[in-house]
Amino acid sequence: MRVAILAYDGCMGAEVLGLSDVLLVANRISLLRAPDAPVPFAISIIGTHAGQVRLAGGAQLTVAAPMPFDLLVVPAFDFNSAEDISTALAGLDEEKLLIRRAAEQRKVASICGGSLLLAEAGILDGRQATTAWALAGEMARRYPRVDVVPDALLIRDGEIVTSGAFTAYGDLALQLIRDCAGTSLARAVGRFSLIDHSRRSQAAYLDHRFSHKRKESFARAVSTWFEQRLAERYKLDALADAFNLSSRTLLRKFHAETGRSPLDMLHDLRVEKAKLLLENTTLSVAQIAGEVGYLDVATFSRLFTRRTQLTPAVFRKRFHTADVTVF
Repeated sequence: MRVAILAYDGCMGAEVLGLSDVLLVANRISLLRAPDAPVPFAISIIGTHAGQVRLAGGAQLTVAAPMPFDLLVVPAFDFNSAEDISTALAGLDEEKLLIRRAAEQRKVASICGGSLLLAEAGILDGRQATTAWALAGEMARRYPRVDVVPDALLIRDGEIVTSGAFTAYGDLALQLIRDCAGTSLARAVGRFSLIDHSRRSQAAYLDHRFSHKRKESFARAVSTWFEQRLAERYKLDALADAFNLSSRTLLRKFHAETGRSPLDMLHDLRVEKAKLLLENTTLSVAQIAGEVGYLDVATFSRLFTRRTQLTPAVFRKRFHTADVTVF
């Protein structure tokens, strides 16, 4: 398979080079297994024209002009705010054109926020897609014709594959290896590269405190109010009184800004706090449930599992911080 990775000014270098290196490892292992067989991947890093691009971290990368390929992979770009996203997308017209042309006859994939470039190019309309979990809400607002699945790690819709946040380049690489060269090689590359084969979702990694909304937003103010009283019983009247609004006005204002209810946000914040406690303390699940406002541990466990796709016990086993001395 001829894989072309599209690099452009401001793109995330690790996604470009990381994907390239994992596919290179696949070629190396394939040669060890079958020295006389052709390697599965021909890898190129291209731009809209030959020359130099400046990666998000400031490094310069030499790119080739577009050449024949079977798959075009689009990485994410760096940003700090929704305004940055608009600015970045507005400056990538040549990349959008290349993506549109590629989608007419070839396969296209994205890593992380690269899916916004695919959506901007118009090739995700009417399709399911994922992106970096922190960008899912922004993507859904910008591109209502795209069915955004926030917690999915990989989504294939026709000839287009979108993947989740940043290091999902490894998951995308393993999927490409499975598709092109089989499961055995993909497993070998995963073991060699320390890429977790078991990841199926971004849900366990979501942290709703990361938001690219304006700092002065109403939702941000509500979030701050909730964070100061996570263990308290939820009372809509008390929340409304805190903002000098009627309950109906508060619900309408909050929904207009977020598309959600305040209680839904509160559950998210409680789960985030529970995740921190599972990662960093030895408190029991029942104790943690109480710390974040749930009197019934079974109710807490169901909610936690639904939102992270892992039980509290499995989450702790996977993410608990070990006491390791490095230096």
